[in-house]
Amino acid sequence: MFVPPLIEEAGVRLRNVEAGYPRHPVLRQLTARLPESAVTAVVGPNGSGKSTLLSVVAGVLPHSSGVVARGALVRPGLVVQRSAVPDSLPLTVRGAVTMGRWAHRGPWRRLTRHDRSVVEHSMERLGIRDLAHRQLGELSGGQRQRAFVAQGLAQEPDLFLLDEPTTGLDARAKNAILAVLAEAAADGAAVVQATHDMAAARSADHCLVLQEGRLVAEGTPRDVLTDDRLRQVWGLPEAA
Repeated sequence: MFVPPLIEEAGVRLRNVEAGYPRHPVLRQLTARLPESAVTAVVGPNGSGKSTLLSVVAGVLPHSSGVVARGALVRPGLVVQRSAVPDSLPLTVRGAVTMGRWAHRGPWRRLTRHDRSVVEHSMERLGIRDLAHRQLGELSGGQRQRAFVAQGLAQEPDLFLLDEPTTGLDARAKNAILAVLAEAAADGAAVVQATHDMAAARSADHCLVLQEGRLVAEGTPRDVLTDDRLRQVWGLPEAA
């Protein structure tokens, strides 16, 4: 099927995108936008395609059909769920954040003064500079997640993609991360977070609601995260 090219606009545009895994399609004819200078929340039940969408936009997972146009956004940074990283990984906080510079320097090249400055500044923005020498496995869940977000920041992405960055965190860790995401958007990045955290989703600028790999709503959180739609998408009973 021929899909006409997208007219280039600021941010990421997806048209009729299909993606998934062998014998397991996930995204189905998905058309949406992820604007620059804004935080986009992607919400939906488990299995709705949120993580797959992030992987496709990041270029980690190829799409089988459709068009993904990133426009001028050329530096994607992907932060996976902290549960995807083993607690036993023998890595310090500074070491984890430094890995974010590999996209620019490669894993075996010496860091420049600029690289080291970016690493320190990224830790400072997340309030974890005092944890720089601690092992990841010694940290609380909120501290670990802030370290992974700092690693993403160290990539200096203009397309910042995060999978469940605030779910299960205390208020301090959640607020620190949301503040950094808002700052990144204010600096011009397209920030996209897949989340089950409705408070975080409602604080975003833009929102996609997915259900079984399809887009069922797009717009401001106020317009799309209505009680009726959430009950419909999650299959909840009507309020008494």
